[in-house]
Amino acid sequence: MKAQILTTGNEVLLGDITDTNCAFLCAKLRELGIEVEKTLTVGDDIDAIAAAIKQISVQADICFVTGGLGPTMDDLTASACAKAAGCALELNHQALESMRSYFEGRGFELNRENEKQAVLPSASHVMVNHNGTAPGFYIVIDRCMFFFMPGVPREMKSMFESSVENILAENFSLKNNIRIKRLSIFGLTESKAGWKLKDFEKKFPGITLGFRADFPMIEVKLMDFNTSEQELTGRADLDEALNWVIDRIGRWVISDRGLTMAQEVGRLLSECRKTLAVAESCTGGLISSMITDVAGSSDYFLFSGITYSNEAKINVLNVKRQTIIEFGAVHEQTAREMAEGAKSVAGADFAVSTTGIAGPGGGTAEKPVGMVCVAVAGPGATISRTYKFLFDERLKNKKIFAIAALGLLRRQIISTIKAF
Repeated sequence: MKAQILTTGNEVLLGDITDTNCAFLCAKLRELGIEVEKTLTVGDDIDAIAAAIKQISVQADICFVTGGLGPTMDDLTASACAKAAGCALELNHQALESMRSYFEGRGFELNRENEKQAVLPSASHVMVNHNGTAPGFYIVIDRCMFFFMPGVPREMKSMFESSVENILAENFSLKNNIRIKRLSIFGLTESKAGWKLKDFEKKFPGITLGFRADFPMIEVKLMDFNTSEQELTGRADLDEALNWVIDRIGRWVISDRGLTMAQEVGRLLSECRKTLAVAESCTGGLISSMITDVAGSSDYFLFSGITYSNEAKINVLNVKRQTIIEFGAVHEQTAREMAEGAKSVAGADFAVSTTGIAGPGGGTAEKPVGMVCVAVAGPGATISRTYKFLFDERLKNKKIFAIAALGLLRRQIISTIKAF
């Protein structure tokens, strides 16, 4: 099956928003065995949208359209679809009732402006939006089945998983037994990781190796597109290939489950039933945000102190004033006392701290931009490290500082688990 994705909206073409919907759909469709051969973005113009729909209708088996289903004047997708399909627009009572239910469930009244979203092509079928006001719909035009979904990512993803997948399964023979393994890596560039795995294709024919950079992490993905037990016969084993990759990458592998650094730290803390406190200076709360982005983090995360000034380090974390005078804020000794202070204040099993120079200004020859001191206070010991990264971008430095700190914490948790 051949699929295309059509995104509508001037805000995408102008660069005001990033089209994350397309990436989500490509990933989900690949897992269903559906090949995406083309993606296209058009602005809020009814003729341009209709022309794109008409063109796709004779090229693809399936098309996924996002955006333009709202109540405002520039939401033109339903009208463009009707024009391309050669059918009338009409008030769809199922769509209207789904909208009314959504509004009333949140204590609002459905107004006439919003009713526009229930005016759909007469030949279409409704898909309920459980997370927003705009109903979706699907329709067959020429040889292609089109799925029209909201542009808001949360609404689109929910509709895809609750409706679209079931409709696809009912209408198409999906090859959905693709096997995928993911590894998360930190500390290697994408090119170095690729060099270490350069013999993969010769050793494991039939298994696809892919890389995806999400600074400063790298995801290595192994994919087996076999579709039947017969095709599995005589082919390389995916687990064997995974172990080979882990052996080549070595200590830079953070997770063999594709977890983020914060997710892996959370998994380890949960597994050993330990708690965590964080003391941040240069990272400004980024570590705490990463930790609390993980569902269930309340089970192990106790305290966050963003002690940006020297006085805050002294008054909140009990860093010695003499330490600041003698060594300065950016020093391993300061980081150690920050971590130990956070651990003591929170009564946590582990604490991690950061103090550094994110830039772009403020660096010196001795303490350049990109330098960060990290410490981890754990059961019975505190360790500290100084890292010097070569970036002069503030946000990049903050992110790699945070990941480096969590990486040191991860290693210390593992060491503690092994000790016991």
